[in-house]
Amino acid sequence: MTRYVRFKRDGAASWGVVDGEQIRALERAPWLSLEETGLALGVTEATLLAPCEPSKILCVGKSYFDHALEILDGSVPETPILFIKPSTCVNDPGATIIRPRSSQALDYEGELAFVVGKTAKRVKAADADDYIFGYTILNDVTARDIQLADGQWTRAKSFDGFAPIGPFLTTGIDPGDLALTTRLNGVVQQSSRTSLMMWSVPELLEFITEGITLLPGDVVTTGTPAGVGPMADGDTVEVEIEGLGALTNPVRWEDPTPA
Repeated sequence: MTRYVRFKRDGAASWGVVDGEQIRALERAPWLSLEETGLALGVTEATLLAPCEPSKILCVGKSYFDHALEILDGSVPETPILFIKPSTCVNDPGATIIRPRSSQALDYEGELAFVVGKTAKRVKAADADDYIFGYTILNDVTARDIQLADGQWTRAKSFDGFAPIGPFLTTGIDPGDLALTTRLNGVVQQSSRTSLMMWSVPELLEFITEGITLLPGDVVTTGTPAGVGPMADGDTVEVEIEGLGALTNPVRWEDPTPA
């Protein structure tokens, strides 16, 4: 298992590989090259960024049976439901999730995500490992009232900063049966395992790339289990996945008075 990070130091963003309590800086994204720059720094010296710069985030809705039954119309889909979050949704570990003025109901959704390391088009499930570079954590933040009002998901899930990702991009992980836990202010709200997803990661990659090409660095987030719920101003939300670390973000309400 190897952990990669993007980090900011002295105002510049870089890639690195985690080695104990140190980060060894890389010349570029690890799916492009593992050449090191020679710079090493302590993990605490760096500000961690989202471990990817995707052109898009492909998202799977209603991928756990229990979540499909708790939300919206309670129906269970026969095939994966897909939607896209734009790259402007990407948010960093530790960065603030801001509820926009137009929403009164902001929910967390803890999810397993993966990053592709090369162009993926019409990939067969059996070949998924050749295209998936590594795994990370994503919080699919959702303005639930807007989702219900609009009758579709794009606006409700696409506000700036609605996709915190990280803190690590981890290789050498089997995604088939990982514990997933979401805590709100330290209290467990979601507790599940990835083995309870309706479709496996390879199956999802095959389904998506049959008609949508994924580019290196793109993210696929695999859906959330039961237990989604609201976040309030001043809350802290933490999504932890076995082997992948914990993604923590504070929550703040945007000033309701227009500037």
